[in-house]
Amino acid sequence: MPYQIEYFHSRVLAEIESWPVDVLADYARLVELLAEHGPNLRLPHSRALGEGLFELRPRGRSGIGRGFYCFTLGQRVIVVHAFIKKTQQTPEADLKLARKRVKELKHG
Repeated sequence: MPYQIEYFHSRVLAEIESWPVDVLADYARLVELLAEHGPNLRLPHSRALGEGLFELRPRGRSGIGRGFYCFTLGQRVIVVHAFIKKTQQTPEADLKLARKRVKELKHG
């Protein structure tokens, strides 16, 4: 049974849909893999960041995107935050926001 992909808020999906076409196409491919493989999806497509947070790693000629997600009961994947990377290192503010949203989902 495939995993169901959902979004924390409509703004998260809107951010992803605003990405450059090539990065968006890679994201769509990776989301299909995530739905099929769930927590078994690993590098280079996905990476665990600890505390139940994972990152999806789409890329294209025009940039690199990141989609932070977590797993919930019922084979659901919730994308909690997404952005286009502008620096080599993931900004701490983006990580904090994603972790905060995961906590909200898990603890109400």
